[in-house]
Amino acid sequence: MNYWTELSVTFANQRNYLDELFKVYPMSPNIRREIADDKWRRVQAWFEQKNNLELVRELLTLELFPTKDSYVAYLKRNPKSISRNPETVNRLAGNLYEMGLDTIYEKCTEPKETNRRIGPLFKRWIDRGTLGAPVFNTVDDFLAHHGNAVLNVSDAGMERFAREYLGYHHDKGLDFVARFNAQYVIGEAKFLTDFGGHQDAQFADAVSTITSDLFPNRFHATVHKIAICDGVLYISSNTKMHRHLREHDEQTILSSLLLREYLYSI
Repeated sequence: MNYWTELSVTFANQRNYLDELFKVYPMSPNIRREIADDKWRRVQAWFEQKNNLELVRELLTLELFPTKDSYVAYLKRNPKSISRNPETVNRLAGNLYEMGLDTIYEKCTEPKETNRRIGPLFKRWIDRGTLGAPVFNTVDDFLAHHGNAVLNVSDAGMERFAREYLGYHHDKGLDFVARFNAQYVIGEAKFLTDFGGHQDAQFADAVSTITSDLFPNRFHATVHKIAICDGVLYISSNTKMHRHLREHDEQTILSSLLLREYLYSI
């Protein structure tokens, strides 16, 4: 197991890991989605008039359609197809009438899943200056500063910077770019809340970034690729994630809580 991964496992199993992690990923109460009053009035009107086409069309404009149906995504992405498929529209409308307006409203305003709100939290934590180096929100300012520094722009912006200056050629945005001791560090950040399925895919996504090839860079500098991962992967187990940690000591996978220590060690 990689040295920094082993430290992360030890931290997660012997200290107040979750209490400390809350500083990086603070989970707020699930706030329900909102529907504009005028939009909801139209939904009510089409519902009461039993206007199948307009009812379905209106609900498809909301962030969340009230029923899980395999055909909804197609209709959302191709609005012109709504009027061309009356039987599909009538089938969806029948389900909606059976649900009733109260249930439709409840389903359409369900809170966003926690996992979908995690992404920006890491960058907000970085912006607070917790790594002990100045944080720059433009590439020009980052380049103009010659000491230790962190670049905190959009994922796509960091990918562009890494492609142009650091020899990065993986087709994936980045969550982290920094310069410490004249060396560069790039990586992805993941909070893995469970095992299996989507979470395994998220972990594999982070691994694909740190195993991607780097080409010679414009700075002729050393570039380190890391995966800043937190969550269940550090629980000692025989899961795919933890087996990967044990079997790949060449990969630097570490907790965000050890990131500052790592940066000052390179």
